[in-house]
This record gives sequence, C-alpha cells and structure tokens, in this order.
Amino acid sequence: MTTPAAAFEIGTTAPPRTFGPLTRQMFVRYSGASGDLNPMHYDDTMAIAAGYPSVFSQGMHQAALLATFATDWLGAHNLRRFGVRFREQVWPGDVLTCTGTVTAIEPVDGGHRVTVELACQRQTGGTALAGTAEFLLDNGHDTVVAST
Repeated sequence: MTTPAAAFEIGTTAPPRTFGPLTRQMFVRYSGASGDLNPMHYDDTMAIAAGYPSVFSQGMHQAALLATFATDWLGAHNLRRFGVRFREQVWPGDVLTCTGTVTAIEPVDGGHRVTVELACQRQTGGTALAGTAEFLLDNGHDTVVAST
C-alpha cells in the first residue's frame, strides 16, 4: 500500500513492526558488523561476572532496527535527521516493537519537513529506545510504502 506524502498529517502513525525474539547470535553478528567487540554482548561468563544476568544487545543494534523501521516507512532517501535516547537494556529472547507518529509538518523548499516521534518497546511494555527523526518529503512526488 502506498500513501501520497501530501496525505500525512499530525498524528499519522506507521503500522507497528516487530523484531525478534532477539538471539545471542544476532548480538554476535552485530558485534562483528559494527566493530563493537565488547564481550558483554557475546560472552555470558564475562557478562555474569560483571553482574548482568546474561549478555545483552548493543544499544546501537536497537537504534539500527528503529532506523530501519523509520526509513521503510518514510524512505531512506528522505531522511535528514535521526536521534535516539537509550532507556532499557535488551536481552536475549526480547521482542521489540517499533512505532512512529508524525508530530510536526512544516513547509520547506517545495516540500514538507515531517518530524516523527519513534519508540522501540520491549514485550514487557518498557521502552528500550526512544527517538525522533526528520524527513524531507517532496510535494506529491514521494510516496511512502507502509511496512508490513
């Protein structure tokens, strides 16, 4: 399903998207891809010795999932700004649900700057990550594909 960019209004929401359950293997793969080789993300013995119940996901891993959600919704080529705040740790077995809501629309240079509030929640209801993003949508030329 596509939606014309001009159809967006404050309060428009994206269909939620879930990721997971997350696994230790995902954390290891992200460690290798990102270069974040902190053993807290892949070595249970070290994580437990440091006082954690197990390994845990990198915050930037969740940020990457939230960015994927946002750019699938409004287009990677339209993204102008993306920022996040880390709130809760994410553990093996967690299921994350990403959501987004349009909070502002401003006309700029023949298009619209669309600001969205983003969240990545754990299955517990806790927020793992909160963020905002700005997209520049061209009047009537951009279409947005709803995530499935």
